[in-house]
This record gives sequence, structure tokens and C-alpha cells, in this order.
Amino acid sequence: MTRAEPNAGFVPRPSFVDVVPYVSNSAPAALHLADNTNVFGAPPTALATIHAATAEQVLHYPPSSGPALLEAIASYHGVRPNEVVLACGGDGVIDCAFRALCEPGNAVVFPVPTFMMCRYFALTNGLTPIPVAMSADGSIDVEGVLRARASLIYVCAPNNPTGGQPRSTDLRALLERANGIVVLDEAYSEFAGETLVGEVVQQDRAIVVRTFSKAFGLAGLRVGYAIGAPPLMREIEKARGPFAVSSVSLRAATAAITSDLPWVQARVKDAIASRIELVRLLTERGLTPLPSAANFVLVPVADARRVAERLATRGIAVRAFEQLPGIGDALRIAVAPLDAMRRVADALSELAP
Repeated sequence: MTRAEPNAGFVPRPSFVDVVPYVSNSAPAALHLADNTNVFGAPPTALATIHAATAEQVLHYPPSSGPALLEAIASYHGVRPNEVVLACGGDGVIDCAFRALCEPGNAVVFPVPTFMMCRYFALTNGLTPIPVAMSADGSIDVEGVLRARASLIYVCAPNNPTGGQPRSTDLRALLERANGIVVLDEAYSEFAGETLVGEVVQQDRAIVVRTFSKAFGLAGLRVGYAIGAPPLMREIEKARGPFAVSSVSLRAATAAITSDLPWVQARVKDAIASRIELVRLLTERGLTPLPSAANFVLVPVADARRVAERLATRGIAVRAFEQLPGIGDALRIAVAPLDAMRRVADALSELAP
């Protein structure tokens, strides 16, 4: 049997590694600080729910919409359940939003540097990515973004990988003046203590992306969600398809947001304290970390790839970025308990040029 050839109109999509230009560190590490996940632990009630999973829950497909979790998320944010839709992580929300709210060939504009998956999802959904450099102070070039007159604007707040929280006046200007849909990625919002969910649900041209992967410590379960006006949520749900979140994940996330909020809030405070300490330690050692409102810190260093590889030999995994616009090479370091932050700072003071 001969292998079938693609039809003449087929255009291969780019692979993840072709589009996302960060340097991944795959070496095993005792201290894994490369993914901005919650290294302080996982919510106890959520863990107990996972351990208590039954064969009946695993044998069958989950409910497509996840009504119990939708109710819990709606209560957490002060919105209605029909203003929420679930997906496979925050990445899944962005992917579905790009596919649902744009037509092939439409433009997606975003400030850079930002979450690298934004460009990837634009390309894999047949859209045209338009990066707009941030201003010298790290703020959004609002007029530059609006001049693109794109079908969709993506903004990450706090921003990944820089950690900065965009000015609320800039975000509101985009919400008020955008030509198309605004996708506001608030994956790290708990650490910043700021959100525009209340304003977004009042209009029909914006959505907020949230996740259980960061503050809630459930990255391995892949639970994300969008919040916005019901017509937009219905379109995203169409693009998502059924059974996007597993039965066990639905139950654990529901337990986390209903029973583990005190635990989550305490860990957020721990992360903020560690972030402040890491910035202090790095600055004390002659480095210049960027201001952060998230659970990670970006620190410019020369030859970031080499430094990350040398840190890996000491059991410390961080994310290296090469030639970020306006920044250059840098390391992104997720925060961890204070003793781990001292270990990282000491190692960097020896290894960073």
C-alpha cells in the first residue's frame, strides 16, 4: 500500500518547536522552576479527590460542559455559569478562541515579548500574527496595537515572560477602542491581585482567560476556562468540542475552588514573599531582574542558554530565552520557598556573566 499524499491545497502547519523560540531545559532537576507552576504544593482537598477517584468515574466520558465546576467558577468570580466555558488548560482556551472568533487569514496582534504560544496558535489556526514591540518602559504601545486593526488582540496580564502588569488604563483603552475581539490572558492574576473580569462580562467584544495551573497548583490536570459574554462563550464551546476536561480533573478543580481557597490564598502570599526576596537577592548580587507581578521573575543575562545549562548541572531548571525584543537573553525563574530562592541567587551570582 502506498502512502497517501496531501492534496494540492494542503499547507503544513508549523510545529511547536519551529515557532516557540525559548530554550527548553529537559534535564532532570531537583528544583524545577522552568514552567511557572506552583512548586509550593497542591491543594489538599483536590489531592484527596484525585486519590478517591472510582472506576465508575474513570470508565465513562465526563459531562461535556462540567456544570458543577462552572457553578463553582462563576461563584468565585461573581459571574453567571453561562459566562464561563471550560477547556484543556489556558492554552486550550486561547486555541479555541482564536479558532472560534477569527476567520482564516485574519490578523492577530499582540505586544511583544509575550506568551510564545500566542504566535503558535495564530499560525496553526491559519491567522496572521502581528507583533507590536512594547514601549521602552515595558508598557503596551496601545496606539501601535490599535493601528493594526486586527480581528483579535491578545494581551497577557501579568505578562509572560516579563512578569509586568500592564497599566489598567492601557487595558481599558484596548477594551474600549479595539476593532475586534480582545483576549485578556489572566493566568497569573491571583498573584497580581488585579482582574478585569467584571468589566469584560459587561461587553460582547472581550474574553478573559484563566487557569488552574498556576495559583491553584493543578497544572498536571489541564483545566482552564474563559469568561465573557454568553454569545462568545457559545462560540468558544463550539470550537472546543466535547469532553475537553477529564472527570477526575473536573472533580479535583471543583474541590480546589470550593474547599481549598484558604490554602490557595496562603500559597499566593508565600509566592509573593518569595518573589520579593528573589528580586532582592538577585539585585544584591549585581543582577537586574525586571519588576514582576506574577509568580516568576525574568532576569536578563548574557548567553542565557549556557547559564541555564550550567544551572541544570546543579539540579536547578529555569527557562532560558534568547533575544527577547527589547530585552535580549534572559532567564525566567519561577518562585519557590525562600531557601530555594537563596540557592538560585547564589548559583546565578557564580554562573551569570
